[in-house]
Amino acid sequence: MSYLLFMDESGHDRVISPREVLAGVAIEDRDLWNFIGEVHQAEIRHFGRRVSAGRRELKGEKLLKRKVFRHAGQMEPMEPEGRRRLAKACLDRGDAYRGDPSGGNPTRAELTALGQAKLAFVEEILTLCARYRIHASASIIPQSAPRTEGDFLRKDYAFLFERYFYFFEDRGPEVQGLVIFDERERSQSHLLIDQLTRYFRDTAKGRMRASRVIPEPFFVHSELTTAVQIADLVAYISAWGVSLGPVGERVPPPRLELEPLGERVCDLRYRTRRTVAGVPDFDIWSFAWIDDLRPKDERLGRG
Repeated sequence: MSYLLFMDESGHDRVISPREVLAGVAIEDRDLWNFIGEVHQAEIRHFGRRVSAGRRELKGEKLLKRKVFRHAGQMEPMEPEGRRRLAKACLDRGDAYRGDPSGGNPTRAELTALGQAKLAFVEEILTLCARYRIHASASIIPQSAPRTEGDFLRKDYAFLFERYFYFFEDRGPEVQGLVIFDERERSQSHLLIDQLTRYFRDTAKGRMRASRVIPEPFFVHSELTTAVQIADLVAYISAWGVSLGPVGERVPPPRLELEPLGERVCDLRYRTRRTVAGVPDFDIWSFAWIDDLRPKDERLGRG
């Protein structure tokens, strides 16, 4: 048996998002194609057509930005068939007049239908994730967290690989996993591969985890890979709608309208128990708040 961990990021430009998130969704290999097929059917059911076909992606920012909620709420909830027809008309109009400001303005009803369809679609996607026993992991980092200049694997990545390893340990000795990243600029991909290689080869924890997690990741184009787009959705909701860590002047609260979806994403977390610092049966969750990305020696002023 093997699992695939699809990973993506949200808020890493550190401009708009209040939190930086590295997220992953783990799905058993035998379930992947059936899950993808149901996602595609859900697109047709809610939008009257595939949204992620061609160059479009199922990105959290496009599906759940504030304007979507504003449009969805400007009229009463629509019945599914009429909503689907109007949402498709809105998408088709946008395609027909792409780059042409002279026409193609959607009607108020079309914008409302599209907003309501997006929210209903996201709800169904999270239901599908639960039905297919997809487990989500996330490193959630406030934008104020100190960073390191060191050339080694960042703590948020090491955290996810640790939880991924625990997930396999709990499933028996024969379970292994592959890691699939959203492709990035080529030099950044090479840098990440180098950091991962040194982590799995040169550290004791990395060598142990390499027995379950194949150390060399695969890189894919997110617009061609449905499961990476689901990881992006989980990352976006985790950045904007999950209440982990302190909330104060430097850490704004989650967006109120996204908190219900944040709760549903948290339902996809994995919990295990390990002995930590001599404490047996310590709860370890697959979501973590990381308020400092520096290694211990750097935080303490050593080296």
